Amino acid sequence: METTTLVTIFISSLLESFIIGYTLYIAFVQPSQQLTYPFEKQGN
Repeated sequence: METTTLVTIFISSLLESFIIGYTLYIAFVQPSQQLTYPFEKQGN
């Protein structure tokens, strides 16, 4: 393969990995920080 082809594949795979990682962060990590455990709020 040519060097430009390898560089293009490398950059596109990095970009794709970043997009997938950011999407998973937005979908699962960020909303879970807003969740509360309701049983801790109740006083016994």
